[in-house]
This record gives sequence, C-alpha cells and structure tokens, in this order.
Amino acid sequence: MDNKHENIFLGKLKIVYFGTLIGSLLLVSLIFLAPYLQSIHNPWGTLIYGLFSPFCHQVPSRCFQLWGHSLAVCGRCTGIYLGFFLGLVIYPFFGGTTRPLLPHLFYLLLFSLPIGLDSLGNFFHLWSTSTWVRLTTGLIWG
Repeated sequence: MDNKHENIFLGKLKIVYFGTLIGSLLLVSLIFLAPYLQSIHNPWGTLIYGLFSPFCHQVPSRCFQLWGHSLAVCGRCTGIYLGFFLGLVIYPFFGGTTRPLLPHLFYLLLFSLPIGLDSLGNFFHLWSTSTWVRLTTGLIWG
C-alpha cells in the first residue's frame, strides 16, 4: 500500500476506533446509570433495563447492586462490557491505531477458556461462582 492510501486507511481506522470507544463508554455508562435512575423513580431507568434485557438474564442475585437496585446487566456481562472498554482504552498503547493486527487465534481461545469453563460449570450445576468471579471471567474475555 502506498503512503497516500496508508494515510487514508489509518485516518478511517482512527474514526472507527474513536466511534467504537465512545459507543462502548456509552454502554458502560448506561449499565451504571440504570440503578441510579430507578432509585429516583425516573422512567428512563426501566427503558435502559429493557434495552439490555435481550442480551442478559439480569437475575438480581447475579448482579451487583447500586443505590438499592441491580446494575442493568449481570456480573459476567458487566465484566465483558468493562473488559471490552478497557481493551479499547489500552489499544493505542500497543500500536493498534498505527499498525492494526488481529490477535492470534491462540490468544482468543486462551482468554475464552475461563469464561467458558465457569459458564459450563454453572450451567451444569457443578458449582456456583460468586458475582466477583463472574465479573473477573467477563473482564478477561471482554
């Protein structure tokens, strides 16, 4: 790729990166905003819970609590959203916006192992992990 096309590509990459970063920050913010809005009886809180409900079971016993209400998603999903956002924050420090590379399949599988094992163990009732463990496996995978 010649220098002109490379500069155009990197410019577009940065636009996509910052758009994704802002979108991810918005999602994480909504997760923590929902219980606050519920605590002040604002109807937008219910709307936020409804937006996340197709993607998360939102079982209260598996959610962290703020202001007397559950977060908009469970502990594991909170970890996934936070992990994705934190990954985006550190992405430029590893050269991601100047020389984009996808991670090797090995690392994707390696980071999927903890959440996969924990989810399967819980699904088959082999064990029941705490919300903090679920958050941690979500962070690793996110």
